[in-house]
Amino acid sequence: MTMAAPGEASQRLQVLIQQLRLYKADDCRSSGDASAAEEEEEVTPAEAEVGSGDLDDRGKVFSSVGLAKSVSPPRVLSSSNRFRPKRAAVLICLFEDEHGDLRVILTKRSSSLSTHSGEVSLPGGKAEEGDADDTETAIREAREEIGLDPSLVTVVAVLEPFLSKHLLRVVPVVGILSNKQAFIPAPNPAEVDTIFDAPLEMFLKDENHRTEERLWMGEKYLIQYFDYEAGEEKFLIWGLTASILTHAASVVYQKQPSFPELNPKFKCLSLLNGNNAIPLN
Repeated sequence: MTMAAPGEASQRLQVLIQQLRLYKADDCRSSGDASAAEEEEEVTPAEAEVGSGDLDDRGKVFSSVGLAKSVSPPRVLSSSNRFRPKRAAVLICLFEDEHGDLRVILTKRSSSLSTHSGEVSLPGGKAEEGDADDTETAIREAREEIGLDPSLVTVVAVLEPFLSKHLLRVVPVVGILSNKQAFIPAPNPAEVDTIFDAPLEMFLKDENHRTEERLWMGEKYLIQYFDYEAGEEKFLIWGLTASILTHAASVVYQKQPSFPELNPKFKCLSLLNGNNAIPLN
């Protein structure tokens, strides 16, 4: 196999880039269309609090629950009120190791944070007013958290939004880091203690995986846990982060995980014509 020159994507990465650029998220509505952007501007005081419980004091994302938006809970349906979740985005930054295996960049949150300190998460956080879209949010947050130069990342796909336990809308953005050697990790000490990476395919395998059954709004669901060791350090990857990575791995490898997934059985929602949320059968 011919090796790619430094800074160039290998043949496998080039194929993956083309494959993922064709991916269309299976969402109730596009996260990037004009009408969606307009709808997000009108937020009632009560709706403004939706999603707040899954953002820490620095606007970073963490939750024990991560549901694909197609299983949105019924309490957001209303004939008179408009549902406007807070928005956030995370970056799934993939690169090839020396064996040609795909790996994803992760962080261990700073021990000085007041909430969820020491937990594993993807680079990302809440959308800011100046962000043009979810991609810009994810890239900006990655630069702030881990010092990742946006010019090194080729954004190839935006996956289905996830709803966290407090209905925070989290959009996973997939980026390819063709030249891993050019990335010099620079963790923001206020937010990140450690930057590490893990094999993406791990999130489809039973090995080092376990689940816990929980109840939310009368429906059962499974929380996914993955135990991972890097050198002498042990990491626990779970909740929203684990759910997003399992879905991303399914998209990249085009296969389902070898373990069962259980999500609450809710109907899909669509915000049509800038008005009410309407259930889809």
